[in-house]
Amino acid sequence: MLKEEKRFLRTLAGEPLFPPPLWLMRQAGRYLPEYRATRSKAGSFLDLCFNPDLAIEVTLQPIRRFGFDAAILFSDILVVPYALGQNLWFEEGQGPKLTPLDPARDLGELSLDSFHDRLGPVYETLSGLTRTLPKQTALIGFAGAPWTVASYMIEGGSSRDFATAKLWAYQKPDLFARLIELLVEATSQYLLRQIKQGAEVLQLFDSWAGAWPAAQILEWCFEPVLKIIARVKAEHPKVPIILFPKGIGPSYEVFADCHEVEALSLDSSLPLDWVGRHLKGKAVLQGNLDPLVLVSGGSALEKATTDLLEGMEGSPFIFNLGHGIVPQTPPSHVENLLRFVRG
Repeated sequence: MLKEEKRFLRTLAGEPLFPPPLWLMRQAGRYLPEYRATRSKAGSFLDLCFNPDLAIEVTLQPIRRFGFDAAILFSDILVVPYALGQNLWFEEGQGPKLTPLDPARDLGELSLDSFHDRLGPVYETLSGLTRTLPKQTALIGFAGAPWTVASYMIEGGSSRDFATAKLWAYQKPDLFARLIELLVEATSQYLLRQIKQGAEVLQLFDSWAGAWPAAQILEWCFEPVLKIIARVKAEHPKVPIILFPKGIGPSYEVFADCHEVEALSLDSSLPLDWVGRHLKGKAVLQGNLDPLVLVSGGSALEKATTDLLEGMEGSPFIFNLGHGIVPQTPPSHVENLLRFVRG
């Protein structure tokens, strides 16, 4: 099957299709019993990410069960700081932890010298997926956007207000800009290598973009991502890139108005009528079903799905959630969603 025949890629090329192609962020995850069984074999979460055989298996599990139109590489956005030399581990029930960057030591502990060597298992996973995915299923590679990754590196994990990371930007703008530029370079190299290993589409996750006021969204989210796009497109102009700047509200329009941006993934906070007035027709859109509506199921799920399909009718659109699928989601509700969308 030619790549152009994959419905997911046809939509990203600008073709409106009905029913739309469908995949779900975090579709390989704890809501699936087969994922939990594989996860228990791996050891730590990072061990799972860096075991190509197991990472391939968990990537394929939702494809086998549901037949999604796209599979996304099973990995984590924080493998980039790990590959740059920052200490990373995952604690059960708490999520990722990193040794926080110390501005007194500058950025000297970070280096691109062994970057690709440390990411070798991820590239091996991608290469294996190109041989094992169904022919009609597109393969998505991904990375975290520089601001979101930088926030974890500075805070040492997730945060409620990102105060330490934001104060770096306000009080040490030169140092913060150097960190962002390092992440632009590392992320560009990482995504280019993912394409070389078989990724057909890329998604950039800026999960914490909404932590900034509008002016800083432009400086620390929009502009660094445009640099990454330019570097990737210089070598692979036809590989589509999906941006997910979660939580930025009206600033989504700035991304949509930029011709370098091909596709935008929308979070659940955006009203469909606003999307119709400000975003529809400017870029391929993806999203934005509330993950908890999927947990609820039943008439609430059918109504929200109908509203979304009707709101996006006539435009190139990829059905997805407004964020990742949550662990308490019943797999039967995912089956019902696909049946309803495709039926």
